[in-house]
Amino acid sequence: MKFPNPHTLKQIAQLIGCDFVGSDDFPVLGMNEIHVVEPGDIVFVDHPKYYDKALNSAATIILINKEVACPEGKGLLISDDPFRDFNKLTDSFKPFKASPSHISDSAIIGANSVVQPGAFIGHNVVIGANCIIHAHVSIYDDAVIGNHVTIHSGTVLGANAFYYKKRPDGFDRLKSCGRVVVKDHVDIGANCTIDRGVTGDTTIGEGSKLDNQIQIGHDTVIGKKCLIASQAGIAGCVIIEDEVTIWGQVGCTSGITIHKNAVVHAQSGISKSLEGNKTYWGTPAQEARSVMKEMANIKRIPEILQFIKTKK
Repeated sequence: MKFPNPHTLKQIAQLIGCDFVGSDDFPVLGMNEIHVVEPGDIVFVDHPKYYDKALNSAATIILINKEVACPEGKGLLISDDPFRDFNKLTDSFKPFKASPSHISDSAIIGANSVVQPGAFIGHNVVIGANCIIHAHVSIYDDAVIGNHVTIHSGTVLGANAFYYKKRPDGFDRLKSCGRVVVKDHVDIGANCTIDRGVTGDTTIGEGSKLDNQIQIGHDTVIGKKCLIASQAGIAGCVIIEDEVTIWGQVGCTSGITIHKNAVVHAQSGISKSLEGNKTYWGTPAQEARSVMKEMANIKRIPEILQFIKTKK
């Protein structure tokens, strides 16, 4: 997320009430998670395991819970709780705003697009031309919908990321200020849920088709002309490249890549990145042909045992 106007390191430190290392007027342009940071961004880190990754990332301001040597050309924000203070920044720059109507006055709806009764369109939503938004669809703030998109009833675009920090008294949610971006010629079935990015975009690529009852996690990027069947669950920060097919009830862990033209059969569990141009099945998902050979050999075990017995 980029701030509406540049801020200084000192201004940000004052806003969240923490110390800083670096020049008072060091420019701060936005805030992002580690996988989408750019120069000028703040990134937060609160675990020693990830200190080096954050300090060496593209981010130029690191919100951290330890005094460390500041890399050249960067600034530090020293906080006793970076998670909490990252949320403070979200509340400051992207606070929740209630909507007084079912279609926000700030929404932009393109030519020949239809929004059926009972749909909700939030603040700053942009919907392109020739779209159909069916009844009881909810499109939360800042979503961007392309041209020739159809979204069926009960679907929610832009709910919070499923991202929590465990505390002694419960769980704190990392507040989401990202967007959902749906490209041209996408169809989204009924009762799908597509979470907004924490600070970046969750993206559905051009020409992709989603069946009913699909969950897409925060910051996931789905490529062009993908097919995803009913009840698939895709976790956050997944990259699904172009022309991937995912059949029903597939579950996918976070932070992996499914490469171009891969096919994943129904009820598979994806626990690691998959190569393209191959077909997968099983839990954990493996090349389908290998799994089927293994199953065929397992079925032959009684026959093999009987053969061994007769030879004795």
